[in-house]
Amino acid sequence: MTVAGAAFAQGTNEPPPNEQDITSEDVAATLSDLKEPMYTPFIELYLLEETKALRKEMMNTRAELIEKVVDKELSVADKTMSYATDTVTYFFYLIAGATSILVVIGWNSIRDMRNQLTSLAEKRVNELVVEYETRLEFIEDQLKQKSDIIQQNQAEIERTNEVHSLWLKASQETSQQNKIAAYDTILDLRPDDVEALSYKADAVLEMQEPLWAISLCQRALKLAPDNGHAHYQLACAYAEIGRWEDAVSTLQKAIDISEAYRDDASVDVSFEQLRDHDSFRALVFPDQEDGTDA
Repeated sequence: MTVAGAAFAQGTNEPPPNEQDITSEDVAATLSDLKEPMYTPFIELYLLEETKALRKEMMNTRAELIEKVVDKELSVADKTMSYATDTVTYFFYLIAGATSILVVIGWNSIRDMRNQLTSLAEKRVNELVVEYETRLEFIEDQLKQKSDIIQQNQAEIERTNEVHSLWLKASQETSQQNKIAAYDTILDLRPDDVEALSYKADAVLEMQEPLWAISLCQRALKLAPDNGHAHYQLACAYAEIGRWEDAVSTLQKAIDISEAYRDDASVDVSFEQLRDHDSFRALVFPDQEDGTDA
């Protein structure tokens, strides 16, 4: 309501009325009379600055994550070596005690005991080395995976920022060709962007290319069958080429998704030739039809 009040003041050059006095009809009339956009280029600059700050924050987060992972790896390595050293030491103590007992009772000579102890110690140490090498390799794999995820997230953020800038550019363009070029760039970055396909179809319809618009809308509906904007643009394209039954049935699907399309269809020039058709009037002007029946 605050935005509507500001728009009302800008369109009429009069102080905005109280918020309780503003109706939806006042908002619609004020928006239709606007001569200038309600935003400034500073908004785009602000968004770009916010994106830059977000990118810096992501880089700092990545550095902190790598530092923590490396510290954790070093801590694990230290604990591992400490555990290995303690294990070998206790093992030697145990073997020494057992050897002393065996020598006392005369089962083997000291030389035989030494050779056996050396062999057992080397075997155990080798087993520990292999085990901890395997653990270190696992930690390295995890670090690599996390690093790849961070890089993918950073690339996705950059792609999102570029797509957002293209949407802003398309919204400010007055030439349909320039809008289509912006939508094509968005589709190069995101081939399955349903909104870009449906808005490109809208621009194509403005250029009197309904068959091209039908192809774009059908492609969008394959990706998102419940996209109301794609259904509406497809209905407009059908009406442009004279497929009136298809236009009405497709418009019905759009209205089922959002009632706002009923108001759009009532003033859309694409449906000019359908104004006198009963099925179209029953769909778009149901109140008038009820009044006629009464």
